[in-house]
Amino acid sequence: MDTKKNVLEKMSDLELEQYIKPDSKFVPQAIQYAYEILQSRGRTFTNEEQDRINSLVSTVGDSDTIIHPNHTKASNLIYLSGAIGIVGLIWTSEQLNSGLAIFISVAVISFIFGTGYMIGKGNAVAKYLFIFLFVIGILGIPIIITHLSTDPILAIINILQLILQTWAVVLLLKIPKNKKI
Repeated sequence: MDTKKNVLEKMSDLELEQYIKPDSKFVPQAIQYAYEILQSRGRTFTNEEQDRINSLVSTVGDSDTIIHPNHTKASNLIYLSGAIGIVGLIWTSEQLNSGLAIFISVAVISFIFGTGYMIGKGNAVAKYLFIFLFVIGILGIPIIITHLSTDPILAIINILQLILQTWAVVLLLKIPKNKKI
């Protein structure tokens, strides 16, 4: 979550006090800004309060994973791609004529949703796994092209999935390496 100092500056002292309470769940940046704003407004802090706030900023920062907004956006695009994949499965349901075909289809769709979930949680391994599998999946573009003439609806479904997944990869690649936001 990106904390903007000018938003906090518009808050009352009482609202800012909520940010620096011992049980605060706000991001470290917001706690630090609230502390600085209260100081600039003339609020004096005892040494105990200063130490508590400094430890709050460092402990909250260590324990909470800051998830970049692109993780959430990419995750949502992956979920949408998975939902479109289900539509594609329904469209080609006559090909699900064996237990193995059904198992593989369910496993692939589950993997897509699982990867989306893990990316949404900020998991770096899932991010790089998705990008790696996307690059391998690019090899399937000739199959999409052949579907244009044999099954245009399926080709449109596959193209939509490709667009959504490409967008998700771009968002994931735009996430900065450092965790500070």
